[in-house]
Amino acid sequence: MNRRRFLHLTTAAAFAGTIRDGHLRAADSFSGPMPAFWKLAPTPPMGWLSYDYYGSTVTESQFLANARYMQKHLLQCGYHYAVIGYLWFDPAQATQAVWQRGALAMDKFGRFLPTLNKFPSARGGVGFKPIAQKIHAMGLKFGFHIMRGIPRQAVHANTPIEGSTYKARDAANIHSTCAWNNDMYGVRGDTPAGQAYYDSLIRLYHSWGTQFIKVDDLSSPYHKDEIHAIRRALNKFGPDIVFGASPGATPVSEGKDIERNANMWRIRNDFWDSWPVLNNIIDLVAAWKGFAGPGHWPDCDMICLGHIGKDAVGGLRMTHFTMDEQRTMMTLWGIAPSPLFLGMDLNKMDPWTLSLITNSEMLAINQDTLGAQGRRVAQRGELEVWAKKLQNGDLAMAMFNRGEKDGQPVSADWSGLGLPDRAVVRDVWNQRTLGEFNSKIVLPVASHGAHLLRISRPA
Repeated sequence: MNRRRFLHLTTAAAFAGTIRDGHLRAADSFSGPMPAFWKLAPTPPMGWLSYDYYGSTVTESQFLANARYMQKHLLQCGYHYAVIGYLWFDPAQATQAVWQRGALAMDKFGRFLPTLNKFPSARGGVGFKPIAQKIHAMGLKFGFHIMRGIPRQAVHANTPIEGSTYKARDAANIHSTCAWNNDMYGVRGDTPAGQAYYDSLIRLYHSWGTQFIKVDDLSSPYHKDEIHAIRRALNKFGPDIVFGASPGATPVSEGKDIERNANMWRIRNDFWDSWPVLNNIIDLVAAWKGFAGPGHWPDCDMICLGHIGKDAVGGLRMTHFTMDEQRTMMTLWGIAPSPLFLGMDLNKMDPWTLSLITNSEMLAINQDTLGAQGRRVAQRGELEVWAKKLQNGDLAMAMFNRGEKDGQPVSADWSGLGLPDRAVVRDVWNQRTLGEFNSKIVLPVASHGAHLLRISRPA
């Protein structure tokens, strides 16, 4: 075999036996009745989350300014969720002394409230309801980040749990704490008291008009009892709230469990703008084959493009990714497919970044209603081909060059992919048709770069 070509996966095994219930699935993945909450995310959720730029410091005015940009420039492309990040209940940066002083904003039932120095519209104990109403008026959906568990501040005060006869100490697991935030104790999710606490949280959040929650310190280690308790609370009191579990790496061994309980879950720790991290996540996506589909999505994390890091990791900067690496990231997120959550300051958007995140053909692949999962179908060293079936019978294809040598030829063979001998190839990023090709296509790929193609039958 020509050494410049791949060792192709030329049998139909790359895709055989994977169609079930209308979308691409692995033989060992979910079986049984479809959970009702899957209907909330038939395609990967899309939106903006404040953390990558603001860290724990985002204010009401900053959040709404980014939401207005979303409404004007991104809503039409499918970016719906505007999400407040980390520590909205903390008037400063969390320290041990803060919760011991009782300084975290909290109601009488031990549930965090927005701190007024960041979110003045929360005055009077109304929480995020006024902000949610403004977000809904823009045609967007509102969400926020929470920590797993119950506030230590509530446990030390032994606050009552709303809607029950239990108190905070009945629900708390004081031996379960977060390694990087000391605000919380875990919740004993397999007890009536623990369930009552999560029920009270979801009742409150739903009353605010919340449509998305990202629960941190939940997936790694994998807190199964609390994941199940959150799911039960959502089923009862927040049936229209999309649930994301964070951070990773969520154990692949818990794939069957997490897809039964969450709409999206992180597959690694926080994703930031370095090539080794991006290179690694390609293999993590491959490891989750069989667990993506309508309503349940492995999550590659936020998109590190544009202006990021003002009050988050690394300080204010433009993304460290090269343009080729940026295309590789968006190609992977598109074909995986992963939820698409932006992390930059939207009001500092540059034309190049905007062109990547609004490319209609990439978004069509990511949001394809079949919900099929991208699969690695060929590999030779650091060169790879991935493929993903689309609802109309087309095939999305990605070519990756994970190596340091520029312009390496990557060959994709039609064999075993359900394509005719002759097929039409379209370059998604440049939005132009490359022509008809017999049996295969060979293209040079930049170092750390990628091509994203759409392949169809001739007219």
